[in-house]
Amino acid sequence: MVFSVTLVMSLMPRTTQELQLIVEEGATARQALLASGLLGTFTEAQLQGLELAIWGRKTLGTQLLRPNDRLELVRPLQVDPKVARRERFAHQGAKKAGLFKTRRAGGKAGY
Repeated sequence: MVFSVTLVMSLMPRTTQELQLIVEEGATARQALLASGLLGTFTEAQLQGLELAIWGRKTLGTQLLRPNDRLELVRPLQVDPKVARRERFAHQGAKKAGLFKTRRAGGKAGY
């Protein structure tokens, strides 16, 4: 039995490449990646540090694929999302962001 999986990769910020692959039952993530032929089109430097994921969860290349899986080549994070959120919040200030943006007339801060 053959089925379809989607291969998605992003080598640079705000750019993605998506490819539909037809694989056989029992195919692993690594086998699908090799069958796609994409690895031959990029330099070793571009592929350095990329990891495999299925639906956003990092996985080993030995993971078996299922129909309609989304196989991803993900770059390492440059900034921890929690740290980035804290920095954004500190820059915006408590009175300009989130739940505390608007107040009722005469209400206390945060209500």
